[in-house]
Amino acid sequence: MWEYITFGLIVQLFVNGILFGTMYGIAAIGLSLVFGTMRIIFLAQGTMIIFMAYICYWIFTLMGIDPYLSLVIIVPLSLLLGIGLYHILFREAAGLEDKNISLLIAVGLMFLMENLITVIWTANPRFIETSYTSFAFRPMGINISVTRLNGLIMALLSTAGVLLFLKKTMIGMAVRAASEDMISATLVGISPHRVNAVAFAIGIGLAGVAGVGLATIYPFDPYYGFIFALKAIISLAIGGIGSVVGALLGGILLGLIESLASFFFSGGWSDAISFAVFLIVLMFKPEGLFVRSINKA
Repeated sequence: MWEYITFGLIVQLFVNGILFGTMYGIAAIGLSLVFGTMRIIFLAQGTMIIFMAYICYWIFTLMGIDPYLSLVIIVPLSLLLGIGLYHILFREAAGLEDKNISLLIAVGLMFLMENLITVIWTANPRFIETSYTSFAFRPMGINISVTRLNGLIMALLSTAGVLLFLKKTMIGMAVRAASEDMISATLVGISPHRVNAVAFAIGIGLAGVAGVGLATIYPFDPYYGFIFALKAIISLAIGGIGSVVGALLGGILLGLIESLASFFFSGGWSDAISFAVFLIVLMFKPEGLFVRSINKA
């Protein structure tokens, strides 16, 4: 195998890893926001991404709307869904000191959504194929898929949008303050339920963006959500909990690890290596690899 390895091939592997890792990054940013305010790992995040992928598939199949144009529908729908889920399921539990209640609610929501998706769309894998799905740019012989490139663009725009929201708006600064110290934020007049609802809504909104990106790149089924949530958690741990940019970089790094591991070993080994990296980071740098360098941006 080694005699077939070229510089162009290595660059291609890196490009593939970066482009797909951005999907992990978007999911990890949503997890980071929810964890920052509610202090729970929202395990249903991956299933919400898959649910939004199916909504995108439905809009494309039934209405003929381009997947990326459907973001105009999916993102507001995701935000409203996030607000509704928080007030219906998590509002009371979020105020409890025992965060295991919120975690159990998240697990229950994950299984509920999985079964709901299976009932509505069946367990058969789905995939959105458009007229440009197979199109790719080939600069210097490197194959760059249009759909994966679009995923990278959406990830960068989403990260920039979240950063601007957190740093330039009053409610965004309130979310940041609450994520650092909810008790102190409450003492100065910040409503914990309001910031929780906003953070949760943005987290689900990012799930909508990731769902569109995923639906246009890979086949998906109702049960892929849990695996996707685990990859988002690994990305968050690698990048650093509480850092938006770190979450994105953690996802990109995880994508690179999986891309290289799949080629040099096998697809089965890529997951094992990803989890090994996750454990190593937790043991030797539990705050994440990128937190200090970006000052928890």
